[in-house]
Amino acid sequence: MRWAADTVTAMREGARLRLDYSARSLWSVDRAIEDIRREGAPYAAVEAVLRGFGAYAGEVIVRRTGGEWWASGGEHWVRTPDGRLWDPVEEARRCYTAEGSLRLLCRDASGGDG
Repeated sequence: MRWAADTVTAMREGARLRLDYSARSLWSVDRAIEDIRREGAPYAAVEAVLRGFGAYAGEVIVRRTGGEWWASGGEHWVRTPDGRLWDPVEEARRCYTAEGSLRLLCRDASGGDG
């Protein structure tokens, strides 16, 4: 997904955060979102960054599980081979409110091995 690739590039160049599409890299993404939250940035100012982090996490899930992206009405989900739908973009928003974790979402979507 384009948002994921854009996020990888932006984080490498701007934040010096290396994202390699591994489940382990989602630890860094969760921490980056936590840092943004601690800085007190208003949601409107970070909405696009959160969408990018969510897309990146979704792409990690797709690559780990053999899933695929689904889109409808401007919303995007990942469908894993077991038929379940996952919403990594919403999970990134939940991370920003300290109620979610992209790392744990990936672990759950991957069947607990991550």
